Amino acid sequence: MSETTGPGTPGQEAGAGAGENVNLPARAGQDRLAEQVVRHGMFGAKTSGDTSGYGRLLVRLAPELSSPRPYGSYFDELTDELARVLQADGTGFGDAIERVVADRGELTLHVRRERLPEVAVKLRDDPALRFELCSGVSGVHYPKQAGGELHAVYHLVSVTRNRRLRLEVAAPDADPHIPTVVGVYPTCDWHERETWDFFGVIFDGHPALTRIEMPDDWKGHPQRKDYPLGGIPVEYRGATVPPPEERRSYE
Repeated sequence: MSETTGPGTPGQEAGAGAGENVNLPARAGQDRLAEQVVRHGMFGAKTSGDTSGYGRLLVRLAPELSSPRPYGSYFDELTDELARVLQADGTGFGDAIERVVADRGELTLHVRRERLPEVAVKLRDDPALRFELCSGVSGVHYPKQAGGELHAVYHLVSVTRNRRLRLEVAAPDADPHIPTVVGVYPTCDWHERETWDFFGVIFDGHPALTRIEMPDDWKGHPQRKDYPLGGIPVEYRGATVPPPEERRSYE
């Protein structure tokens, strides 16, 4: 998933019903999101461990904010319809959607984690939306995003209307719980297990949240950015892999 998101300002207005606008609720840490982020090097390495040749690369990441309307394509119609089914009194998304990002021809709705199952049901069942399929769940780890370090990203497809939509949910490291949507999209069963396995996101209500890639007794979650890159002797199914001589770090 890209770390660069679309332009906008905090609390940017998003559509409620036809011709209506509504202020999105302020998100915790919104001031931090408005800061310019600068990263040196392709992988953030500060030692000889970065062998990519991009050690001197300077990356400036755009602020992670809401996008202004109009979003373009079918995105405005989609968000209007979702606002209609979430809040029948015409006041918009309520507190279900924290912000909307339209960027590079893709639409991402940042959903409050407590409201995720409800939003998923509305997107699947409403005749004007009809997102029948969740094609995958991705995990993302942002160590410096205080209060929202862990993200789960759901990729939805409307077969009926030939549309795509991304839902993104954040949870803090100290409370890495997100409600499961397996009851809404059964295809998320193994995908949520993989996100737990690699990132440590706990999907409350999942029927069998166990390791799916790593051995059952594995310590930690290896795709988190605070997980060591190398330097760990690994014994896997009887084969011993010695630690590498060079170590890299995201920090």
